[in-house]
Amino acid sequence: MAKARHSRFDCSPGCSVEAAIGLIDGKWKSVVLFHLMSGTLRFNEIRRQVPNVTPRMLTNQLRDLEADGLVERTVYPQVPPKVEYRLSPLGRSMGPILLALKAWGDENIGLYGKPKGLESREDSPA
Repeated sequence: MAKARHSRFDCSPGCSVEAAIGLIDGKWKSVVLFHLMSGTLRFNEIRRQVPNVTPRMLTNQLRDLEADGLVERTVYPQVPPKVEYRLSPLGRSMGPILLALKAWGDENIGLYGKPKGLESREDSPA
């Protein structure tokens, strides 16, 4: 269940938007959630998919997501320890939102990042 670390919202118009954004406001949280949409991943699998995140930052973001009830963490008692992360039902409910953000980003990346069309050449195998 979500931690009480989030401030109370005043329920003015936009309050629910503020609450939703507050859950994914970390630099890497939405990216991690997006990659977990494909299924259960271990820590290093997430790091490979999000190479610019430091191990410490990824750990913090995963802890926040778990505390907020968006991610479930399973630790297997073995040596070395095996830890897996997956979306909780609440996290899975954010899937359509994340896909909409991706679609918007794909459509508008040329305005804010690399030029449109360049991403398809970089993503294709050489």
